[in-house]
Amino acid sequence: MDEMSGTLHRVRGRVRSADGTRIAYERRGEGAPVILVGGALSTAGTEQPLADLLAPHYAVVTYDRRGRGGSGDTGPYRVRREIDDLAALIDEVGGRAFVHGVSSGGALALAAAAGGLPIERLSVFEPPFSTEAGARDAFTWQRRRLAGLLDGGQRGAAVELFLREGAGPAQEGPQLEAVAHTLAYDHAVLGDGTVPAARLGRVHTRALVVDGGASPARTRRAAMAVATALPRGRHRTLTGQTHQVAPHILAPVLEEFFEEE
Repeated sequence: MDEMSGTLHRVRGRVRSADGTRIAYERRGEGAPVILVGGALSTAGTEQPLADLLAPHYAVVTYDRRGRGGSGDTGPYRVRREIDDLAALIDEVGGRAFVHGVSSGGALALAAAAGGLPIERLSVFEPPFSTEAGARDAFTWQRRRLAGLLDGGQRGAAVELFLREGAGPAQEGPQLEAVAHTLAYDHAVLGDGTVPAARLGRVHTRALVVDGGASPARTRRAAMAVATALPRGRHRTLTGQTHQVAPHILAPVLEEFFEEE
């Protein structure tokens, strides 16, 4: 059920996922639906700048992934439950949608598309997989280290460890510690940390994989590998951009992709 907020073109609401979890969302604008899937430590508010730029052309949905902000969190965590959350949002906006995922949110969107969700077109920005030698072992170490810190109640240390890897939001503070427990969820979404080529081969929607030209070379190599593994994937690099991509640079790229014949 939507609740009006501010203007006739901006509403807030909650949908019920398959396991009963309430997922909080905000919708801006009118037109074809676009759902933005945030990355690690993000909430619906993190994606607001990009949503505001897209809203003049689309009905843009931002949402709090489970365990964050206004959304619930039914345990135990399973990636399938997050896919069900996205499915509930797609159903809420009419049964089909364009989807854009950022970082680990991109990995979640790819998993959802591979699982058969009705995604019209899919774009992702720098899903944090790796093609580097030793990536699986490094990812396993980080996952175990984070789990130990979170189990010990050391949320701040867990956030600090994650941010040292350069894949998180630029800001720090209590708002990140409040959602630190969901870092374990993002690690689950990423599997063993390597590019899941077999799963990506089941994604039959048209897909765009974007990276930043100023991001590390390993990030761009991974993005290219993801695009190559997608049957209808393509790759694009945004000159001068990093993992903290500027919304005003990304928005027109997404619009062009969504509007292609």
